[in-house]
Amino acid sequence: MSATSAAPAGADSGTPARRPGLILAVILIAQLMVILDATVVNIAMPHIREALHFSTSSLSWVQNAYSLAFGGLLLLGARAGDLLGRRRVFVTGISVFTIASLLGGLAPNAELLLIARVLQGIGGAIAAPAALTLLMLTYSEGPERLKALGYYSLVSSGGGSLGLVLGGMLTDWASWRWGLFINVPIGIALVFAARRVLTETEPETGRFDIAGALTSTLGITSLVYGFIRVAEVGWSSAEVLAAFAAGVVLLAAFVQIERRVSHPIVPLRLFTSATRVASYLTMLLVVGTMFGMFFFLTQYLQGVLALSPLAAGLAFLPLTGLLFASSRVVPRLIQRIDATKLMLFGAVLVTLGTIWLTRLDASGTYLGDVVGPMLLFGAGAGSIFIPLVGRAISGVAPADAGAASGMVNVFQQVGGALGLGILVTLFGTASRNSTSHSPREVLVDGVHGAFLGSLVYAVLTLAMIVYTVRPWNWFRSAPEPAVAEVTAEAGS
Repeated sequence: MSATSAAPAGADSGTPARRPGLILAVILIAQLMVILDATVVNIAMPHIREALHFSTSSLSWVQNAYSLAFGGLLLLGARAGDLLGRRRVFVTGISVFTIASLLGGLAPNAELLLIARVLQGIGGAIAAPAALTLLMLTYSEGPERLKALGYYSLVSSGGGSLGLVLGGMLTDWASWRWGLFINVPIGIALVFAARRVLTETEPETGRFDIAGALTSTLGITSLVYGFIRVAEVGWSSAEVLAAFAAGVVLLAAFVQIERRVSHPIVPLRLFTSATRVASYLTMLLVVGTMFGMFFFLTQYLQGVLALSPLAAGLAFLPLTGLLFASSRVVPRLIQRIDATKLMLFGAVLVTLGTIWLTRLDASGTYLGDVVGPMLLFGAGAGSIFIPLVGRAISGVAPADAGAASGMVNVFQQVGGALGLGILVTLFGTASRNSTSHSPREVLVDGVHGAFLGSLVYAVLTLAMIVYTVRPWNWFRSAPEPAVAEVTAEAGS
């Protein structure tokens, strides 16, 4: 997932910085901390469940609370940087994130941990857009900016893998709580460094679309809550029906607000392009498949194969290594191969890898049953992301460039949370219907149900990409130059 696409419109304005190297270091460390925290607790999930008495279904909120707050408020965070000054907003975001990490590490129960994760997501949503804008203002357009964006993309793609390994190490050697505590000294150092090396930007005039941000975030959260509760209380529960109804009403209100507000957080004109809408929906689907795979494969590795947290973190290296490598290789391939062909090839690999995961059982082995699907999934997802980002932001008016690229990140986070919520429902249903009396076998049945759901996501991803790229036209038309150009620049 290349974050370099989120370049704000008008980022070339501003005075070049006197200490660009130090500024880049602050920005990269902040980005690493935010990205890492999305995965560092993933490996610790079984330990968190036991320590704070989560059910397997409610455990997904440890991931989703962060993703929903981060994705839902990301565009509002970008707007805050425009209106209040980016250094001020960056420092505020890192401060909130750091305090929330301390609270999460100290949390005595599940409720306080989830509150802390929401606050972490809010802090990340405030800090991340300001960090990228400051990077764009620090480096003028040209080789130096592309080099800096390359480092930024490297951190964004590699941070997830580092989070898995680091989470395993800290859980194995100390406690799952240190996956949160580790942010505290780093965050404090970042706040002091940011105040010394970052230059404040001139605030713009305008308004916050708070109503739009709240209705969209709460609407999606309500839908995810409904899906997760289905796993425990069933579809006929009044609580579930109320959650779905509230979600639909809130999202309808969000659309009405965006149509009328003078400074919408999501300009609805972005959705007038069928190609862009299909790209957003594809991002939603493929990231939903990925989040589910990370979450449930972690349960399988530790609950069925009995790997330690550190070994489980290292077990993901074939997948994350390929995702990391793709961020370097795919932009070069796009210069030689039609980007749409890469997307289709990647979607086929993801589907094949997911089919393989549906065959996991209690007698599976890591080398025989897990590594192969990981390699297929890593190569496939890596072939999809950068071309997909290029299609999502190509042809956008300069005034909407920041919002269009920001929507890519929003759909990543929301897609992951919504996808995981649906898969948790399938996991819970399969676990309840299991005929086995062995907890290990029940877990296998639940994971099997979840991966069947992931397969539906993967097939829908493939279908959406086929619809978007229309491979039957390859022999009648040339590749899209705008897409190739944007994606090559995004991964440089």
